[in-house]
Amino acid sequence: MDQTGLIIALALCGYLLGAVPFGVAISKAMGLPDPRTVGSKNVGFTNVLRVSGKKAGILTLIGDMSKGWVMGFTATQLLQDEWAILVVALAPFLGHLFSPFLGFKGGKGVATALGSVLGVAPLTGLMLLLAWIGAVALWRYSSGGALTAFGLFPIIATLVRPTTSFILFSLIVSGLIAIKHKGNIERLWKGTESKVGQGRPG
Repeated sequence: MDQTGLIIALALCGYLLGAVPFGVAISKAMGLPDPRTVGSKNVGFTNVLRVSGKKAGILTLIGDMSKGWVMGFTATQLLQDEWAILVVALAPFLGHLFSPFLGFKGGKGVATALGSVLGVAPLTGLMLLLAWIGAVALWRYSSGGALTAFGLFPIIATLVRPTTSFILFSLIVSGLIAIKHKGNIERLWKGTESKVGQGRPG
């Protein structure tokens, strides 16, 4: 297979892997409520944690992060061009956001994006992960932690890996995460966003 064919194959595999809704699959396997029908109706870690408990939430987090990491790391091993690597790393993130298994809807992409960044740029990914954990520990808002970490992503990219392709990658990922968190941003502004460990207000 030539390089172009390999890139296309990896990107397609990444998109389909990213599209697997681990939150839904794990909840069904454990006999728990479908996260699309309860709580915030989001398929990601935070909603599964809130409505189905720590075990299901942690398994969802691991599954969603792994989707990104597997494709990001695989791309770094098989490809040389940074643009190609980042296209493949972006694919599972897009698959998670726009899953064909969920009618081209999906989660907010935070865990999958973190996994992808850890796969292609471990130091940057670790910095984002620590920023996320630190912000959540400080303010107890999962959405606030995600927005803080990925708001910093373009800045960190510029400082740590200042290539055009990686900075563009950071802007695309951060922009899509901000768009997906539009409702959370409004609730944070109004003071009605639920904190980690408590149910959704109202």
